[in-house]
Amino acid sequence: MKILAIIVSYNFTPWIDHCIGSLQASEMPVDIMVLDNGSKDETVKILQERYPEVILVENKDNLGFGKANNIGLHYADNGDYEGVFLLNQDAWIDPNVIATLVKTSEEHPDYGILSPVHLTGNGDKIEHGFSDYCGISDLQKLPHTALETVPFIDAAIWYLPIKALREVGFFAPVFYHYGEDKDMSNRMAYYHWKIGYVPTIFGYHDREFRKQTRYSFFRAEQVYHLSEYTNINYSFSKAFAMGVLAVFKKAGIALTKMKIRDAFTYAFMGLKLLLKAEDVTKARELSQHVDLKNYV
Repeated sequence: MKILAIIVSYNFTPWIDHCIGSLQASEMPVDIMVLDNGSKDETVKILQERYPEVILVENKDNLGFGKANNIGLHYADNGDYEGVFLLNQDAWIDPNVIATLVKTSEEHPDYGILSPVHLTGNGDKIEHGFSDYCGISDLQKLPHTALETVPFIDAAIWYLPIKALREVGFFAPVFYHYGEDKDMSNRMAYYHWKIGYVPTIFGYHDREFRKQTRYSFFRAEQVYHLSEYTNINYSFSKAFAMGVLAVFKKAGIALTKMKIRDAFTYAFMGLKLLLKAEDVTKARELSQHVDLKNYV
């Protein structure tokens, strides 16, 4: 099996040895590509000096998560790779993860996205996002199954067979950072690919130090409603209602509760979504008529 591991980096130095070291220790050898989005620290220098075998792409601009990953996905598609392993820069894996995911993919060829269990960086509990998405909060109560099907897992640690990507497409250019994984999961469902995790293997996502702020809450709201707007499992009218009208409804509710600042924030969010109408329409069309050449 020829597998390409893809990491999008920006100021990668705090995690670089953990992340790349875990891939180098993988029981199944993989090629490693790092797409650097203009790091301001020593990322590029460290990669060149310590990890010369890594395929390094230095982007002149910060392309965001999806567009940077798409460079790697095109490389994998053109390079006869059979699968790609997406790994966040602040994540790492146990040595058996990739081999187990590849084996699981071969045994369950109807799965387009597979993942290990995501633990926190210190490994003592299930990572908060994974817990929310997969409904598992207690490390001692993981399912005793070979594979669990879920509607969504965030893209911090994903294995995807190339055959699924060729049908579903790459990350939608309308998303800059966050939301692109939800959109791809929606497209997996549209094309009848399943999403799942293997309860017996583990990856680590070092983001428990991040606290929710007002800004992060509304950013999450923005990308959620954008992903609803682009959701091709909905008719356009339903997508518009779930993506745009729902935001203006939230603005109205906030106003009735005299939360004036929140009301203005939601109203501004709705206007921004309206201004994305052309880009959303293009994204929906591309998702329904996939041509990999059109993904940037």
